[in-house]
Amino acid sequence: MSEAPPSAAQTIVGVTVAERLYAGVVTDHKVEGPLVAFPEPRPNDEEDDSPLIEMPADGLASAICDLVTRVAKGYEKQLTTVGISLPGYVTNGVVEEAPNLPQLKGARFREMVMAGLAARGLEIPVVLSNDADAIAAGLASQHSKLDSCVRVWTLGTGIGFGMYPFTGEVMEGGHSVVSLDDKENYCGCGGRGHLEGIMGHRAMRLRFLDLEPEEVFEAANNRSDARCVEFKQLWHKALAAATASSIHFAGAGKFYLSGYNVRFVDLPILRDYLHQMVKMSSLQNYSMEIVAEDPVTRIVGAAVFAERA
Repeated sequence: MSEAPPSAAQTIVGVTVAERLYAGVVTDHKVEGPLVAFPEPRPNDEEDDSPLIEMPADGLASAICDLVTRVAKGYEKQLTTVGISLPGYVTNGVVEEAPNLPQLKGARFREMVMAGLAARGLEIPVVLSNDADAIAAGLASQHSKLDSCVRVWTLGTGIGFGMYPFTGEVMEGGHSVVSLDDKENYCGCGGRGHLEGIMGHRAMRLRFLDLEPEEVFEAANNRSDARCVEFKQLWHKALAAATASSIHFAGAGKFYLSGYNVRFVDLPILRDYLHQMVKMSSLQNYSMEIVAEDPVTRIVGAAVFAERA
């Protein structure tokens, strides 16, 4: 059977693996009905807590299968694919690296999920994507930019970099080297000088053992702690450096900033540092926009990725 063209409306279950699992049915790039989540969010949950990190890979695959089966009820005959976005470097259905969900490293996750779905009566193909790529695809769809280049930084426990259209290349932009300081070794992957080692939520907690990230930026904004003021500058310089590198490699264009830590972004400061780093006039037609963190965007993006894989 030939693959449906991208313009044909398909019904796909999109799943996103982030701080928790979310799933929804997507038709023609629009979510039908409510999303379902696992574990169910509670009013006092911390946004950066990740209950999934304690789950083994097979348990996570099983939870995804249960969620897909639940959300797909009534759509079984229409479904064409399941698209799953997750944090990490994914190739050919295998999670090669996943610093923030280390139990997935090396997992043949597509096979695991397809087998679990088959055991539940759903014989359906599964497509895996990087979560930042899925956000880029979701934003491209929601902003009517499916014919444009869209790049996105996701600022959370780790730092993700996504691009649409998909290139098939390694896009671990969060591990861009932005510092030559030997002391910059807070990245979850163990690498030195990485963007994530400065900006990642986990890395900030390791750097400031006596302060939460929110307290660091509050002190920086109040100018009540010199080390916090200095760190806020470093945090923005690091993001500007990684963005400037992307511009110098792939050209100017639209950059979105998403994730729960966009609350710390000061766009005027970021733009000033970026302007200092990108001086070629032909590369200065870039723009940056903050967008709210939304599982719907991830789910639509996972569906777009699956549709065009």
